Amino acid sequence: MKYYFAPMEGVSGYIYRNAYQKHFHNIDRYFTPFIAPKKNHAMSSKEKNDVLPEHNLGITVIPQILTNQAEYFLHTSSVLAEMGYTEVNLNLGCPSSTVVSKKKGAGFLSEPDRLEHFLEDVTEGLTRLGMQLSIKTRIGMRDVEEFADILDLYNDFPLSELIIHPRLQKDLYNNTPDWNAFRQAVDTSKHVLCYNGDLFTVEAYQKFCETFPGIDCVMLGRGILRNPCLLDQIQQNGDVDYGKIRLFHEDVLNGYTEAFSGDKPVLFKMKELWSHMLALFPQGDNYAKKIRKAERISEYKTIAAQLFDSVCV
Repeated sequence: MKYYFAPMEGVSGYIYRNAYQKHFHNIDRYFTPFIAPKKNHAMSSKEKNDVLPEHNLGITVIPQILTNQAEYFLHTSSVLAEMGYTEVNLNLGCPSSTVVSKKKGAGFLSEPDRLEHFLEDVTEGLTRLGMQLSIKTRIGMRDVEEFADILDLYNDFPLSELIIHPRLQKDLYNNTPDWNAFRQAVDTSKHVLCYNGDLFTVEAYQKFCETFPGIDCVMLGRGILRNPCLLDQIQQNGDVDYGKIRLFHEDVLNGYTEAFSGDKPVLFKMKELWSHMLALFPQGDNYAKKIRKAERISEYKTIAAQLFDSVCV
């Protein structure tokens, strides 16, 4: 089985990726939070820092791009090609209303004719650049019946991989992934498939493998954010290693401290990390308010140390 790390906006940047890889080293490919090209084509400093080769040494990174303009997509791809990247991923899955209202992400699925022309231009342009295209997609906007036409559209293009999160845009992250829709892709897609969606536990992963024995690639996101040891448990059938998570946490904290100036932006990032991870700790509820209210890194370190001491023998 191949394991991919999902693009998680605001969380899974290069600092998180490097710390995770150092301590868990079980991810085959990391997909970056999306790059959103602008009219001037320039990447933001945050976007550029995230994909710089020197910030991603020893790990396989696939940059993801969010746009509905082929020109913007190809210009960004050319910059990435100059950095040494050979594949880019198109975001057709983001369900955020802000993104969708601009007909980007999952919102682009509502304009199949325009999407078809976009893919024609992009695949032709990427061929000239010597790059491959993969897509991460939802199964439609409002109705699962849309998915058959979406799959037919994808089948017309030379994709290196199709990553499917089998929810509709309107679902956001509610309800449950539609495995019948994913089965439809297994039966009709011409592309290599990767599954993404709600594999939060060992049991959920095992059930997926039993249901789809022919699929050899899964993408995990929120499951790893909630439990960084999830893949260790899947592969080794062990318990949560809080000591390893503690070391991972220290490297994430140190990385943000080096990258940002002042306590506030560092604490913002760490609080975001704990918003996912606290439920993994038996005493997490008792520390949630303390972490949220921390205003200094020194104060935060004391609270985090107490929390880890409560589980580390």
